[in-house]
Amino acid sequence: MNVQNKVAQLASTDRDWWRGAVIYQVYPRSYQDSNGDGIGDLPGITERLDHIASLGVDALWISPFFKSPMKDFGYDVSDYCDVDPMFGTLADFDALIARAHALGVRVLIDLVLSHTSDAHPWFAESRADRTNKKSNWYVWADPKLDGTPPNNWLSIFGGSAWQWDTQREQYYLHNFLTSQPDLNFHEPQVQEALLDVARFWLDRGVDGFRLDTINFYVHDKELRSNPGLEPHERNNTIAPSVNPYNHQNHLYDKNQPENLAFLRKLRAVMEPYNAAAVGEVGDAQYGLEILGQYTAGDDLMQMCYAFEFLANDRPSAREVADVLTKVADVAGDGWATWAFSNHDVTRHASRWAMDDSGLRMMATLMMCLRGSACIYQGEELGFGEAEVAYKDLQDPYGIEFWPEFKGRDGCRTPMVWENSNQNGGFSEASPWLPVAPEHLARAAAEQEDDPEALIHHYRRVIALRKAHPALAKGGLKNLSVEDDVLRFERHLDGDRLFCAFNLGETPAMVALPDGTWAGVGDDVEAQAPDAGQVHLPRWAMSLARAV
Repeated sequence: MNVQNKVAQLASTDRDWWRGAVIYQVYPRSYQDSNGDGIGDLPGITERLDHIASLGVDALWISPFFKSPMKDFGYDVSDYCDVDPMFGTLADFDALIARAHALGVRVLIDLVLSHTSDAHPWFAESRADRTNKKSNWYVWADPKLDGTPPNNWLSIFGGSAWQWDTQREQYYLHNFLTSQPDLNFHEPQVQEALLDVARFWLDRGVDGFRLDTINFYVHDKELRSNPGLEPHERNNTIAPSVNPYNHQNHLYDKNQPENLAFLRKLRAVMEPYNAAAVGEVGDAQYGLEILGQYTAGDDLMQMCYAFEFLANDRPSAREVADVLTKVADVAGDGWATWAFSNHDVTRHASRWAMDDSGLRMMATLMMCLRGSACIYQGEELGFGEAEVAYKDLQDPYGIEFWPEFKGRDGCRTPMVWENSNQNGGFSEASPWLPVAPEHLARAAAEQEDDPEALIHHYRRVIALRKAHPALAKGGLKNLSVEDDVLRFERHLDGDRLFCAFNLGETPAMVALPDGTWAGVGDDVEAQAPDAGQVHLPRWAMSLARAV
């Protein structure tokens, strides 16, 4: 690959390409199996890139495919600069990049920088003794006098965030599984090694990164214990309610101000490539504030997303407005990315108990919000959460907290491409997770042949966003709520669009702002205004342009 030509090509394009971009997330284990082993892979993604490109998205985000023991399915990395054989080879990745770019789709890869696998050579060296060259690359601490962990930090996956190591006779920090030790970002060599990882993939042609757990990188150097939360202060948007992780105010195990210095270094590495990053902010108390901090100005991350719209309860018009108001307040100089579903949460079709009319409205709402947008594979087909029997569970999170929390396997079952057999065109072998029988009726091939199917609505609303730059890159003003109706305007260079969404069950009559307005979006079932007002049935919307 001629890297210099690639850099020159990117430098000549829109440097704000990420602003308002629509990003499609692929979970590689479950997208397409190309070699008959029941596990999706990189050649399988390449095989299905036409489907992704046909949606009109700007970029593809691929969840981890690096070498890994797969105890957390790739989020436990043992080699940052190679492809796990179950997913293919570096040559397969190069072919994917080439095909995606030929289709006009940029590629973001999922970098897991906060921790590695305990099978990573860095950790093997670090744990060997207290004096080796990498002895400080992970977060090691002596026990308290009574042998207990150095503080009260908890793991998201349950129990203490500290694991005793008999080789060093010290504890090491793991915010997730015990097999996922946290890297020590207070060690300059660790930061430089991770920046080299970014350079490796940028040189290989990636267009940027999705940054896993971006606010977990740096820990409090003094290892101070977190304060507790009163029951009424707890929020389960990050961990399920059965997890005691929610009982703490996580002031010291993450969200440290030193993180900003590392993010500036990462942005400087990315700049010559015109690459962009979207960070995942995992915090129940301060998510939007951190989003604002990490995307402010032009030397940090371009985008971040928090968990407000990944919560269990379907948001009301007032709750959506409150989120948008807070973003304007704490992240006005930054840029949000919105997602309703991903590989870690119950699919929103089930989580919010929505039929197709509701899914159409929410897809349109996402495309009208100020920010970028992430679509999770199968969302465009209307997939609900799959029911996975305990005997079929793969996710350690679900196994730990079953049955009160069933884990993440229900949103990770394979894509369904056609319904001629129980594997749905995903694989010729038995899949690593069973295909959901209820998904077969929503197979991609079936929807392609039905002009009224949900997939065509997704294509139309993405096209609508691109046809009106004010929706993709413009500002948002005149936000208001009337009963269950959310109203706002998007504006850019004198272009004004009025947007109204009925998020309730009761029909509503909505008055448009003063002026002359022409309806847009009739192909996405937007209700046209008439004489300065518009009737909105249940879960309906109206879009109009000032003329």
